[in-house]
Amino acid sequence: MGFGRENLAFSDPRRVEREDVHYRARAQAADGKPLALLIVNISPHGLMARCDQELQAGDRIRVTLPAVGTIAAEVRWSLGGRLGCEFEKLVELAAYYDLLAALVRNK
Repeated sequence: MGFGRENLAFSDPRRVEREDVHYRARAQAADGKPLALLIVNISPHGLMARCDQELQAGDRIRVTLPAVGTIAAEVRWSLGGRLGCEFEKLVELAAYYDLLAALVRNK
C-alpha cells in the first residue's frame, strides 16, 4: 500500500477561495522602497494585486492592511504589472473577517 499525495490530507493555499476586492494599499520592498498596490483579490493565505513597479518571483515585500497591520509576503509570480503574493503567516480567521469588513467599508 503506497502513501501518495492523493492519500494525504494537505492544503494547497492557491486553491483557497479568494474574495474580490478593490483596495489601494501601501507596501514596501525589501530595500524599504515604497510600493503602491491595488489589491484585486485576497485570502487568508495571500493576495493578488496590480503594482506600479516591476517585482520578481521570490521578492519579499511588506503590505499594510486595515485591521491586521503590516504583513510580510513573498511574491510568488509576477506578470504584466500583476503579482501574486503569499503571506509569510496565515491571517487568523477572526482577523481575516475584520480585514474583509474594513476593505468593503473602504471601497
